[in-house]
Amino acid sequence: MTVPIPFLQHKIDMTLYTIGFFTKIVRSTGHFIVRGQVAFKILIMQILFTCVEALGIIILLAVGIGVAVMGIGMPFLAGFSQERYIYPLLITIIMREAGPLLAAFIIAARSATAIATEMAGMVISHEVEAYISVGIDPIEHLAVPRFLGVTISMMLLTCYFSLFGLGGSFLVTQLFNPMPGSVYFNNLLQTLTLRDFFISLLKSISFGMIISMVAISQGFAVERASTEIPVAGLRAVSAAFTGCIVINILLSALYYSL
Repeated sequence: MTVPIPFLQHKIDMTLYTIGFFTKIVRSTGHFIVRGQVAFKILIMQILFTCVEALGIIILLAVGIGVAVMGIGMPFLAGFSQERYIYPLLITIIMREAGPLLAAFIIAARSATAIATEMAGMVISHEVEAYISVGIDPIEHLAVPRFLGVTISMMLLTCYFSLFGLGGSFLVTQLFNPMPGSVYFNNLLQTLTLRDFFISLLKSISFGMIISMVAISQGFAVERASTEIPVAGLRAVSAAFTGCIVINILLSALYYSL
C-alpha cells in the first residue's frame, strides 16, 4: 500500500512547522524570563493545573507501582536467595523507566488536551489576532508560560512519583521482610547513581517539552472552523504519546549503551 502524496506532504509540513515553532518558543523564553511579569500569572496557573491538581493521581499510581514491584519481585527473588536485587529493580522501574513515562502520559492526557483546545479556541475567536494588533507577541505571552509550566510540572511530578513509588515499596517490605527504614533507604541510596538521577531528569525535561510543544503547536495550527478545536486536542494527545514513547526508547537505549 502506497502512502498518498498529500498525506505525506502534510506530515512533512507539520513537522517543519513544529520545529520552527519550537525554535521561536526557545528564543522567546529568554524575553519572558526578563520581562514576563504580565504573563507570570499564566505560568503559575499552568503549574497549578498541571502539577498540583494532578498530584493525587500521581501519588496513587506511584504507590501502586511500588507495591506491585515489591509484592511480585520480592517473593520471586527470594526463591533464588537474591533479595538484594530488588533495589536495582525498583530504581530501574520507578525512577528510570515507568516513573517518567507514566507521569508523562498523565500530563499528556490532561494538559495536552486542555492547552491545545484553549489555544485553538483563541485562534478561532481571533483573540490571537487581537494580541498582535496591540503589539503583544502571542508566543511570548501565551505559548512560553505554558511551555515552561508544563516542563517544570513534569520535572516535579517525576520527582514525586519516584519518592512515593519507593516509599510505597517500603511499606510492602514490612509484610515480607520487616526491616528498619534506615536499612531500606540506605540500601536504595547505595544502589542509586548520578546516572540514574541524570536520566530521570533528562527524560522528565524532554517529555515536558514535547507535550507542551505539541499541544501549543496543534492549537495554533487550526484555521477557522470551530470543529477543528476538538480535533486539535485529539491530535495533541496522540502526538504527545507517540513523541514521549519514541524519546523514551532513544534515551533508554543511549543510557544502556554507555
